[in-house]
Amino acid sequence: MRATGSTATHSASIGTDRAAGLSPGRSDLSRSPTMGRDHEDSLAVVVYREDGVWQSAVLPERLADDLDGLVAVLRQQPAENGSIGLVNVADEFFVAVRVRGDDVRLLLSDVTAAVAWDLARQVVDRLGLEPPGDDDLEDVWPAGDLSIFSDLGVDEVEMGAVLSDLDAYADEMLGAVAGRLGFAEVYDRALEAAAH
Repeated sequence: MRATGSTATHSASIGTDRAAGLSPGRSDLSRSPTMGRDHEDSLAVVVYREDGVWQSAVLPERLADDLDGLVAVLRQQPAENGSIGLVNVADEFFVAVRVRGDDVRLLLSDVTAAVAWDLARQVVDRLGLEPPGDDDLEDVWPAGDLSIFSDLGVDEVEMGAVLSDLDAYADEMLGAVAGRLGFAEVYDRALEAAAH
């Protein structure tokens, strides 16, 4: 998200038909009067620990604009401490989802994305928030649970620091989060798998 105002070893692919990498750049959200389909320029990755080892997999493209479907898939992972879904939508914003049993925690990097993008709107609705109005589109601010990864060593302050980098795209923010959480290597492998 470029704003004008706000260890281990296994990587796999879960039914993905994505053959191309991410498209760089940022569109003007205020130009889009209707919701867009997110999955064409997006990437969803699941990360989880199994037998003490971080694992990752690329998720089907359709989950990039289907929050309920994403949560359902995350619940199916054989995770020791819940599973993590990271969705980069067109390098504009990201959504992090943490599923541990019945507990679902959400973080949206830029609430203004709800004006133009399906997945962001679904997250805002699930959080019970009002979508931003026209006067709110100049600033970028996150929505949801900034403490989503506190038990894994990234507290609200550190997450806030990642999200406050106004020059960072969504992929850069997610890379920073993956590095802080200790699964950068397997996350990068999933990105490489999606690009081929």
